[in-house]
Amino acid sequence: MNQTGLVIVNYGKNQLVETPSGDIVNCVARRGLPQIVCGDKVEWLPTGDSSGVIETIRPRRTVLHRANGSNGQRPLVANIDQVVIEAALEPALDYFLIDKYCVAAELAQTEPLLIINKSDLLQDQDRERINTLISEYRDIGYTTLLTSALKNTGIEAFIASLSGKTSILVGQSGVGKSSLIKRLLPHRDIDIGKLSVASGLGKHTTTSTTLYHLPQGGRLIDSPGVRDFHLARVPDEELGHGFREFRPYLGQCRFNNCRHLSEPGCAIRAAVAEGRILERRMASYRKLIESGGT
Repeated sequence: MNQTGLVIVNYGKNQLVETPSGDIVNCVARRGLPQIVCGDKVEWLPTGDSSGVIETIRPRRTVLHRANGSNGQRPLVANIDQVVIEAALEPALDYFLIDKYCVAAELAQTEPLLIINKSDLLQDQDRERINTLISEYRDIGYTTLLTSALKNTGIEAFIASLSGKTSILVGQSGVGKSSLIKRLLPHRDIDIGKLSVASGLGKHTTTSTTLYHLPQGGRLIDSPGVRDFHLARVPDEELGHGFREFRPYLGQCRFNNCRHLSEPGCAIRAAVAEGRILERRMASYRKLIESGGT
């Protein structure tokens, strides 16, 4: 008889499935199923005491995709509510990468949450730039938090923003992702040990996409693969919907197929000229549409 479960680890051709009672089962997928990802809700058939075969993937509420090849895409995680985008002054802030993550979250119908970590390193000359960044994204409608894993600054607000939600944490290397995860998951090493036993690998690799249950409620997915994240190819007519502040002006251009680049009568470019859309965000849109999302 089929049982239900949640995919909490995806490694190679195997998945670790958590049952409603909290047991962990090492599963393989039945041939012919679409790619299974962390966060999937599945139906599986037991084949042993702690093993099984995934028979069905239940309908996904949301899917975050990443690029796969020149024009393809593949799912990265499923059934998430929020994409937590972590940035920091060191390494240098990458505004385009932040915007790319925001667009991916919007197109996946999830909520972006921007975290500026390593606030303990802020110098007086940095504060104006960071405060401007925070104000810009808040004006768009995004929750933006300033944190320090070292000083524990902003961690309570961060934890509250994760409660009751399934989130994925993304960000470039060096922004302090590991330090934040340690704050959120003090027993992570114990959890990894349990997963190692369940997988039979002897040592659970931290390069696997893994879903953790947060002590304060909610779930957090850590996926090292998003370090080199590239936005899946998006049709030109859809890309504008990934920029939240563009939406009031979409459909108001003179031409229905306007790409908002150089066409006359473009409502988006008019909004930029009038200061209602940031030049910097428009530059990110232009770079995405010209590069195909990379």
